[in-house]
Amino acid sequence: MSDLKVREQLEFRIKIPSITLGIFSFSLILVSLVNVSNIQHTQKNLIAPPPLVEHMTFGYGEAIADLLWIRALQDFDYCDQQVGENVCRNNSWLYQMLNATTNLSPHFRIPYAAGALALTVIITDIDGATKIFDKGVKAFPNDWPILYRAAYHYMYEVKDNKRAAELLIQAGKNGAPPWVFTLAGRLYSDAGNLELAESVLQDMIKTEQDPVLIKRLRDKIESMKLAANR
Repeated sequence: MSDLKVREQLEFRIKIPSITLGIFSFSLILVSLVNVSNIQHTQKNLIAPPPLVEHMTFGYGEAIADLLWIRALQDFDYCDQQVGENVCRNNSWLYQMLNATTNLSPHFRIPYAAGALALTVIITDIDGATKIFDKGVKAFPNDWPILYRAAYHYMYEVKDNKRAAELLIQAGKNGAPPWVFTLAGRLYSDAGNLELAESVLQDMIKTEQDPVLIKRLRDKIESMKLAANR
């Protein structure tokens, strides 16, 4: 037998354990995602990925992340436990799916951009959405659509105007429409930070050539000063 043929056989034998482990990993994930029918309540129960799934991929993390994302898309509106009208429990099934997906593939953009928005808008898992948005902002600090959507979440759901304003400014510096600076200034004013609001809006005046918009921004600053002095 030639040395080349012997080497090929040895390489194939070395690959067998890796392939076997990969198949086992895929099987484990698939089993964990099986829909269990509840005949009495006619409601499906979806099983989330096992904890620390990223340590059970055996080199197939990206592929399993794709699998989890496709599975999550099939039930974007699924809430495993409602705690109020149109409000799902924190750290819901969808959050766990998205969290596992982004742990396996930290720079997989769409789960942050669309998945986190589904958490906050569709099923209202506030805590889960906050965690996924925060991960997305960290992974994509220059992606203004993600930053803008995160700002929406902090402004309307978390009621944290200061954080929302910070995200709007970051979005504006990375390509978002210029009016996000005006909105950020208003949010800072609502939070009582008039000085920073004025700084943001003055910066817009310096860089904006449209005289109509400049006037509107100046009027906005004046109205905030009057409101602060009342």
